[in-house]
Amino acid sequence: MPERRGVSDRNNLRHLKEIIIHLDTISPVDLYGVNDTHLHAIRKQFPAVSIVARGTVLKARGIEADLELFSQKMDVLIAQIEKKGKLPDHMVEEILQHADPENGNGVSFDDVLVYGQNGLMVKARTLNQRRMVAACDENDMIFAIGPAGTGKTYTAVALAVRALKKKEVRRIILTRPAVEAGENLGFLPGDLKEKIDPYLQPLYDALHDMIPASKLQAYMENGIIQIAPLAFMRGRTLDNAFVILDEAQNATENQLKMFLTRMGPNARFVITGDVTQIDLPRHQPSGLLQARKLLANVEGISFITLDQVDIIRHQLVKRIVEAYGEPEQK
Repeated sequence: MPERRGVSDRNNLRHLKEIIIHLDTISPVDLYGVNDTHLHAIRKQFPAVSIVARGTVLKARGIEADLELFSQKMDVLIAQIEKKGKLPDHMVEEILQHADPENGNGVSFDDVLVYGQNGLMVKARTLNQRRMVAACDENDMIFAIGPAGTGKTYTAVALAVRALKKKEVRRIILTRPAVEAGENLGFLPGDLKEKIDPYLQPLYDALHDMIPASKLQAYMENGIIQIAPLAFMRGRTLDNAFVILDEAQNATENQLKMFLTRMGPNARFVITGDVTQIDLPRHQPSGLLQARKLLANVEGISFITLDQVDIIRHQLVKRIVEAYGEPEQK
């Protein structure tokens, strides 16, 4: 009899899942409450969910149905803080017991884009990231332009993985200009792939967050996910694909025109870049700056501008961007 209970316990553990919520856009104290009063209310509302709060990371473990409702309620609570800057006790009670997660007291939310590794929920975290998702749903080509740390690349990769999982496209193609930011490729060790891979590492990092390692390896071996320098796009027709050009500020005018005209049937293009970090030689204009002027009013193309408010890295990144931004604008 004890052995049977043990087997049952192990089976139940297999059905438990874990999700991780990163509180990068709000102060954890606002969500947890003074002396964790809000957190106690949340745990009381979800007795079957194990909730662990450590700084900006909130982990929850339980069955899928409970976690889905828990996630929806957390979305509403976080949005209330983002919108109002505070979360009164009565509002916590109202949201936990009565608020409709779909409406969220007038705040609209995008669904989770991708469920990544270890229960990581990948979703748009800021207003402009949500605009980026909405624009991608409505247009076949979007430009996402903004400073470092605003989640441009990460959101774009999540949109690509979502499209692949929904079988809206057959493949994902990720590319970047291999522009030397003060270093010389020729002095790097290894063959061409090994020289270029460091430039593409942010794309690998995002994919590893969202796709299990073994599956990602299979996708790359079968050509379902392709990562290559921008120069390798010349002459290709990119069809039935979700294509991301990252660091587009380092594409020349001719390179960017070449890339944009690779678009084939049933393709979606997302172009991301930071116009304050152009590494091209002084005499070489950025193709992204030209595209922003020429294509701003072209039907079917959407431009999303992200700014310091969207920065979700360490809080110092926002201050650094602001400090560098003012003299550059002058």
